[in-house]
Amino acid sequence: MKAFNTFDADLRRNLLVLFTAGLLFWTSTAAFLPTLPLYIKDVGGSNQEIGIVMGGFAIGLLLFRPMLGRLADRHGRKLVLIIGTTVAAIAPFGYLTLTSIPLLFWLRIFHGISIAAFTTGYSALVADLAPVAIRGEIISYMSLTAPIGLAIGPAVGSYLQEASGYSHFFLLCAAVAFTGLLCALQVINPPLITARSSEHQNSNFWQILVSPRVRIPAIVMLLVGTSVGAVHVFISLFIKSTEVSFNGGWFFTVAALSSFTIRVFAGRASDRFGRGLFITFGITAYTLACLLLWQANSTNAFLLSAIAQGCGGGTVISMVTTMMADRSLPQERGQIFAICMAGFDLGIAIAAPVLGYVAEIVGYRNMFGYSTALTFLGLLIFLTLSNKNLPSSLRFALGRGEDAFSLNNVDVS
Repeated sequence: MKAFNTFDADLRRNLLVLFTAGLLFWTSTAAFLPTLPLYIKDVGGSNQEIGIVMGGFAIGLLLFRPMLGRLADRHGRKLVLIIGTTVAAIAPFGYLTLTSIPLLFWLRIFHGISIAAFTTGYSALVADLAPVAIRGEIISYMSLTAPIGLAIGPAVGSYLQEASGYSHFFLLCAAVAFTGLLCALQVINPPLITARSSEHQNSNFWQILVSPRVRIPAIVMLLVGTSVGAVHVFISLFIKSTEVSFNGGWFFTVAALSSFTIRVFAGRASDRFGRGLFITFGITAYTLACLLLWQANSTNAFLLSAIAQGCGGGTVISMVTTMMADRSLPQERGQIFAICMAGFDLGIAIAAPVLGYVAEIVGYRNMFGYSTALTFLGLLIFLTLSNKNLPSSLRFALGRGEDAFSLNNVDVS
């Protein structure tokens, strides 16, 4: 992390406070992954209803992220950080009091605003602060909040829920998120850049979405998000159904440790070898993770799948974020991030109810076979369509060529 030593004291402090807020936010949010599906099942929800309620989170993401992206560009990143942590602190009190499946669905939509706001503001702020030459390294280091939170939250949350029940679990999540809010209030917002070039001043949601620099990453993130959503929602129930002695919370912890390890190296390497190679690696890892789940019948199989899942999470999200930072101007960066990640959000929203229905018919194991096919399709699309033509796409995706849409190489429209 030598890059941080080159920053002045105020910038280092700002990054440290931001990192702490992110760590607390992700710890609180990730704790729900293994525990909430079990809670929904315990209050009488079917597999499909579990998928519907869990999918509500992604609906909240999908509906509000574009608006929050514009808000971040026009009124500053700090505002959306505060919105995200505030919602994360309030939502657990809803779970504490509600047992109705329809009400839990609406609460889950509300809870989804937390990630829509926090991740949009956080990613845009880090990209604003990071020098271009070491952008991949800084974004990867700062994105470590997610795997660390995923390592701590599910393990501690599962243990607390088993030892003390759901009430103590929800109260702990609220307390952690509130502490994150206190940290977010200390973040110093950089000056807003409001001047727009004539090429970008009239850009709206659909113009940005259909532009070549955003369209293919959004489609790839849609396919990956569908697969990731299936794992996040159903892995604990699948493990339980196999009767393998392996806690669902530990799956997320192992994945997080794997994600942490690879992020330490991937960001710095991407500044040298390009973002495409690491995105390709990450999608391949996600495909392998689902393939292993499809065949899993032992603790070792689940461990290997978790490691592969972590490798995918440690590269795809941070490298796509860095790639979109390369492809955007500061004054549109919030919208670009929000729209690209909306593909991921939509995938998760689709995964929960649709693959929940599939699981009812073919079982959890075969459902992960479908997830394998989806991520493999995403890999093929990225290899062949990520740049202006097939040869340049292959070169970029395999680390042999530059990104034709990067603002360091060409002006985009």
